[in-house]
Amino acid sequence: MLCRGPKSAYDTKMNEIIVWANTISDYERMVLILLALSLAWALEALVPLFEFGYAKVQHVLKNLVFVVTTAMVTLLLAFVAYGLIGIGEHQTGILRLLDLPVWLEMVCALLVLDFFGQYFIHVCLHRFKWLWKLHLVHHSDTYVDASTGTRHHPGDMFVREILIFCVIVIFGIAAHWYVLYRVITPFFAYFTHANIALPDWLDRALIWVIVTPNMHKFHHHYQRPWTNTNYGNILSIWDRVFGTFVYDDVKQIRYGVDTIEDGHTNDLKYQFQLPFNSSIKTDY
Repeated sequence: MLCRGPKSAYDTKMNEIIVWANTISDYERMVLILLALSLAWALEALVPLFEFGYAKVQHVLKNLVFVVTTAMVTLLLAFVAYGLIGIGEHQTGILRLLDLPVWLEMVCALLVLDFFGQYFIHVCLHRFKWLWKLHLVHHSDTYVDASTGTRHHPGDMFVREILIFCVIVIFGIAAHWYVLYRVITPFFAYFTHANIALPDWLDRALIWVIVTPNMHKFHHHYQRPWTNTNYGNILSIWDRVFGTFVYDDVKQIRYGVDTIEDGHTNDLKYQFQLPFNSSIKTDY
């Protein structure tokens, strides 16, 4: 009986997580995203890293336009993948063949999604010229704050989502683990981009496990080599393992891109046309 009690409680808890992920509504997910963004804004007001002196409301509203356009891309692809070809119902894939315990399947699924959906695709967005042009919209923000976390060109998001769906098929990731991943990632996107100054001791302790605001800020420096470091979103292990981790004096950071003139951060027309702007040269 001593062995069965904890196992039964564990099974119940895992089942609760699966049921919750399978039944969470789009409205509830939106509330969670708004809570994450609101928390980041509160921290930015209390402990700002940089004093930008900018029109924050205008900047945030412009960045939130990209949330709408990328959401449209995500929903469209999700409808096609799950509604038409039944990607969420497949019974094949690496994880299915391994027949892992539920908790280990969840951990492996989240690790796979974080690696391919965040780190791997992020590296590709920096290494291939045509992908980098799409990703420039994210990096051209000269006032990096929480709202920058979901500032992505629709084409950028399209590439990310296509890769994610391929990974889901290959690894046999259950739909509920994908939903759980989708709930977790916005929290880190807003947290790591937030203009907040964590205590140095806390930031340095956290980066042994997760990506922190200071760690990710080096990625938004306007010049290489820092631009090509710290690609992770949730776990910092990927950057450490693949040699792309860097940590220095955060006060040396200057936001933007050295091939784009400052001043276009809030120009939506310019930003949406940026990937197709032939006047912008890049070595990628």
